[in-house]
Amino acid sequence: MSTLSVFMDVPLAHKLEGSLLKTYKQDDYPNKMFLAYRVCMTNEGHPWVSLVVQKTRLQISQDPSLNYEYLPTMGLKSFIQASLALLFGKHSQAIVENRVGGVHTVGDSGAFQLGVQFLRTWHKDARIVYIISSQKELHGLIFQDMGFTVYEYSIWDPKKLCMDPDILLNVVEQIPHGCVLVMGNIIDCKLTPSGWAKLMSMIKSKQIFPFFDIPCQGLYTSDLEEDTRILQYFVSQGFEFFCSQSLSKNFGIYDEGVGILVVVAVNNQQLLCVLSQLEGLAQALWLNPPNTGARIITSILCNPALLGEWKQSLKEVVENIMLTKEKVKEKLRLLGTPGSWGHITEQSGTHGYLGLNSQQVEYLVRKKHIYIPKNGQINFSCINANNINYITEGINEAVLLTEGSEMCLPKEKKTLIGIKL
Repeated sequence: MSTLSVFMDVPLAHKLEGSLLKTYKQDDYPNKMFLAYRVCMTNEGHPWVSLVVQKTRLQISQDPSLNYEYLPTMGLKSFIQASLALLFGKHSQAIVENRVGGVHTVGDSGAFQLGVQFLRTWHKDARIVYIISSQKELHGLIFQDMGFTVYEYSIWDPKKLCMDPDILLNVVEQIPHGCVLVMGNIIDCKLTPSGWAKLMSMIKSKQIFPFFDIPCQGLYTSDLEEDTRILQYFVSQGFEFFCSQSLSKNFGIYDEGVGILVVVAVNNQQLLCVLSQLEGLAQALWLNPPNTGARIITSILCNPALLGEWKQSLKEVVENIMLTKEKVKEKLRLLGTPGSWGHITEQSGTHGYLGLNSQQVEYLVRKKHIYIPKNGQINFSCINANNINYITEGINEAVLLTEGSEMCLPKEKKTLIGIKL
């Protein structure tokens, strides 16, 4: 006797970006390489974990005082306080005025999930979201699922081979009144003082609500304060905003998925009202956040000696990535690869654009078994002494064989989720 499935009308979903990794794993070629891992990698090809994290994890696991009780819905209070101090600085005026708070969230996208839920309920006039970043993010899918119309832009200009601040200013100039502006990974978008003044003026006059993304503070420049400089501008101008602060990548606790949703309000009274609403939403989403990752991070941030070790480990990672970029650029120069490759060393962080067009990317994947995303943005920590020659020689070969074709992708990436342009 057969019964109709309640799932009979459920279609197969479109492939997510993880399909590149799936294709890589199915490849039998012995010297295949994957340069698009989300996590920071070591020279040995393993996910990077700060040594101080490993030491702290071991100490916590042997602590007899831990009772493994559920955390409150808002999370571990000491973790939130330490995270906010890391983000804004201990002596931040906003922290002193007690108008900054946060909710301990789950996973790398938990802060966005919680923040978007709040905006849907309490910022009902804002139904349009503009996302501007240096890379493709998943935030748009969260906003789309909540009924927002989403526009996405990249500040990477493949013609100029740089992060172009004019793209940011042009996008904000055309944004309608009262919508949400998500900004993530734009540390390389260098605005002049007049550019900052123009940006602030437009956001304020249009009553745009900023929502920042700080996914790996310290892994861009190794300067924790410099990596959050943009937040300092907005705080100093009295803006209210949300910020997703993920603390998984910069500590190497990828499987813990821990972070906070940061709220900056005009005063403490408004902050408490927002946090009270977020608590109810968090209770419905996950009830209680996980404990272990937050305890590890709090132990490090609140101990000067451990904090110093962690900062040093970040510095070593960033210096190694910068050295790798220099080596890639130099090897391409020595190979006589057509084109300018200075843009490789001008980008901060683990990920950066090679400046290849789609035809060259496809050649690397199909012919050389070097797996990189279609936009040519790779994780430079995946390159090491064992594979750098093969990778640079492959890039040289791809460029030479496709010379004469258009070197780059269209000047401005513009994607609209939900409706057609």
